Amino acid sequence: MEQVTENVFTTTKLRGCNPSLVVTSDGVVVVDTPQLPSKAVKMRREAESRGAIRYVINTEHHVDHIFGNYYFKGAGAVVHHRGVYDNFMVATPDLDPFDYAAEAIPTDDPQGAFLFPDRDNYYADPNKGELVFDSDLDLRVGRHTFHLIHTPGHTPGQVAVYVPEERVVFTGDTVFSECQTWASGWPPWTLSGGLTSTTWFRATAP
Repeated sequence: MEQVTENVFTTTKLRGCNPSLVVTSDGVVVVDTPQLPSKAVKMRREAESRGAIRYVINTEHHVDHIFGNYYFKGAGAVVHHRGVYDNFMVATPDLDPFDYAAEAIPTDDPQGAFLFPDRDNYYADPNKGELVFDSDLDLRVGRHTFHLIHTPGHTPGQVAVYVPEERVVFTGDTVFSECQTWASGWPPWTLSGGLTSTTWFRATAP
């Protein structure tokens, strides 16, 4: 993983999101989990080498941010905004998220194929949120504060994680870099929500 600050690590080279971790004096907080099985297992191993995992926070419900939770079972409390919890791996007429995750294995993670569960085993316990909140939430872990800010726009349950002690914000897919923001098919509420969320980021920037 790439080191961002003394205590923050991330990776920007995987398919999907940028899974990250924050090392505190009282354990590790994981922000999003890799979609690909071998990468999720590797990230858990790295996180646990730095301390016990206290929380796993998912910033949204899309597959690339949550599927790896399956490989973090028993490692800290999973934290979800209600919008993430309610939409977690729920199939729609347009997309079956489990099939989407499976389709990535042959091309992006063939070495992790033996780790990929069958559908029934996965849905028996996908490691969904146990700490669920409806607006914003503050967590204190060791000497670090984690402000979970509801930033709807990309998804209804979108969350940013602000860690002031590290001067770091994990924006999830509220902010895209060097690519077009995914706006196709958004319902009308997301435009005002997205504008409100990006205004918050500008106001928070040092």
